[in-house]
Amino acid sequence: MTPPTIALPDFFDDLDASLAHLWRLLEDGPRLRRNAFHMPALATVDADGCPQVRTIVLREAERRTGILRFHCDRRSRKADEIAASGRAALHGYDSASKVQIRVSGPATLHTDDALADAAWDGSMTMSRVCYGVAPGPGTELASGEGYFLPETDAAIAAGRPNFCAVQVSATRLEFLFLDRRGHRRAAWKRDGDGWAGTWLAP
Repeated sequence: MTPPTIALPDFFDDLDASLAHLWRLLEDGPRLRRNAFHMPALATVDADGCPQVRTIVLREAERRTGILRFHCDRRSRKADEIAASGRAALHGYDSASKVQIRVSGPATLHTDDALADAAWDGSMTMSRVCYGVAPGPGTELASGEGYFLPETDAAIAAGRPNFCAVQVSATRLEFLFLDRRGHRRAAWKRDGDGWAGTWLAP
């Protein structure tokens, strides 16, 4: 028996619809914990020019401004790398829908401003605990348990100086949809308040 044919998505041959779908997935990421774009990979370049990749939690994505936000410890290597280069890239792949998204652009650290304060105030206690870890992230330890986590409210609050919000202002987007009947890949560059897009060979 031949399996039923699954209809191709509306965005399959429509650049505007592909862009709208891309942003819908990114905007769903922060609020849907099981969404594949809730925890994308962050790429930076270290002081030796070597690429570094790690997973972050996406906290905000806004199509109108093209800004994506995540949080990190200002003592971390990723914070140093973003501060040094001023750029970052994000990557996510949803195996269920077979969609890959890539985002890149200028990145800024917010540590002691209103944006950082609002991000800290909006964070859950279990997230704030991470910024009170001692010693700082990446420090070599004599044993796996050789670090301290704050337990009291005062100790957790004392981690605020280590907290920063990071904003990536997307200037390039890429979208890839995989399908046995034909893949579709597209890219957009920021063009004023909008996006200029083109199809790409997959």
